Amino acid sequence: MSGIHDFIDSEVKSNDVVLFMKGTPQFPQCGFSGQVVQILDYLGLDYKGVNVLADAEIRQGIKDYSNWPTIPQLYVKGEFVGGCDIIREMFQSGELQSHMQEQGIAVRGAA
Repeated sequence: MSGIHDFIDSEVKSNDVVLFMKGTPQFPQCGFSGQVVQILDYLGLDYKGVNVLADAEIRQGIKDYSNWPTIPQLYVKGEFVGGCDIIREMFQSGELQSHMQEQGIAVRGAA
């Protein structure tokens, strides 16, 4: 189990923005993952997608890592931001965009 935890920890800490999702950014395999991908793409963010369907250990491991029961999960600069509903609400309120900018991450269309 620690191998999976180390892998997840490494992905989260070595990528500014990483999305643990079902499927890939090019081909999401669940509606919730697809919604988050659309938001990140709309904002023009450079992010890494990790397909949890490729490995059952990762799929369970990420839930244990964040103590969050659902996928997708978005991490920014090593910090868990949220799942689909939280990301959507933050995006609609403009909070996601300002959070990214505060973390030094460029967002398309931001002043």
